[in-house]
Amino acid sequence: MRVGYGCAELPVPDGTPLGGYIDRPGHSAGTLDPLRVSAVTWFDGERRFALAVADVICVNTDLAEHARRAVQQDMLATPQKAHPASPRAVGCEVWVAASHTHAGPETGCVPGGGATPLPWLEGISGAVRAAVRGAVEGERAADGTAHRGELHGVGADRSDPDAARTVPLDVIAVWGDDGPAGVVVVLPVHPTVLPAGNLLVSADLTGAVRTALRARLGDGTWVVVATGAAGNVSTRFTRLGQDAAELDRLGGLVADRCFGLLAQPGSLAWTGADRIRTVRARRDLRRAQTDADLGSLAADYEHATAAGDPVAARLARSRLEGVRARALGTPPFTDTIAVDVSVARVGALGLVGLPGEPYLGVAESITNRPDPIAVLGYVNGYPGYLPTAEAYQRSDYEVLASAVAPGSAETLADTARQLLEEA
Repeated sequence: MRVGYGCAELPVPDGTPLGGYIDRPGHSAGTLDPLRVSAVTWFDGERRFALAVADVICVNTDLAEHARRAVQQDMLATPQKAHPASPRAVGCEVWVAASHTHAGPETGCVPGGGATPLPWLEGISGAVRAAVRGAVEGERAADGTAHRGELHGVGADRSDPDAARTVPLDVIAVWGDDGPAGVVVVLPVHPTVLPAGNLLVSADLTGAVRTALRARLGDGTWVVVATGAAGNVSTRFTRLGQDAAELDRLGGLVADRCFGLLAQPGSLAWTGADRIRTVRARRDLRRAQTDADLGSLAADYEHATAAGDPVAARLARSRLEGVRARALGTPPFTDTIAVDVSVARVGALGLVGLPGEPYLGVAESITNRPDPIAVLGYVNGYPGYLPTAEAYQRSDYEVLASAVAPGSAETLADTARQLLEEA
């Protein structure tokens, strides 16, 4: 197995509309840390799999397809140098994932999915193409290990003040002849440390983790951070501030835990002789039909504010925001939303790419098996929030904002489990 890494900058001009928050007071006005597209490729001599993670709020289906075509056309036009025994790969499966930063450009992120603005459709696709090309050119023989552990004090269920401040953390290590060549971190926490009032472009928590972990591993080791099943998980109850200093603190906590996991024996993910298998399946999710009681939600917010309870007031306000967010979605011209579930087997390692914002419980229902499995969210499409069926019994922000009916997340989890058996 040969593995490569590449990256491409994603410039954001001042005055660009930013995505993620309804009540943003203006457009971008500077850069805290630059955005990028990071890509990792695996090549077994015949088949290639590319994972590209872009520092954007979401990847709609049109963007995923446009970027995939750009990569494949680039490979057809460029002589294949990655493996002497195979002049050209049979094909390249491409996943495009969003880090889901709320301090990047607005890319058409609405419940149910939307159209990507043309400048970003072309710009992000071009960056994906460049990053994947760099990864292919840098492919080297490498083995891999998978490490999983608990991460404390960074993320928690953002609708439950009493929830445990613990989430699972996956670290996939790529080993070269001289030690770790790179790592892929799957972090199921919303990268939303910076507030709605922030106008500085930033990769937010994703970028902070990249920077902190690379500092601990050394400049010779690359780091890719993908967002996992973070639909209901954020730093709301763990952060001590909402500024660059807090990004550094939380990024350091994640980096320290990653570093500790890498020091322990991991599960064998792949070796040089292993093969790549990829499979994808499309599913039609039913659209949500229920409407929220705005009067009751507004009364809850007024009551919590009058009572002087900041936590209850914040949760009540988020429920109102959920109704507003769902109203931003495109008109439901169809009764269903088509999405893709993607699975890649790299040796013994299973990677699952789910669209939109799946709840953490959705991922845990997939990873409950002996072989190493990592679940990424925000991959190849954006249907919006994917709450568990149980969550629909509550009026949480994510449920009120969701464009899909109860049972949708379970449909995708069932599909992922089936694909893991087939791959």
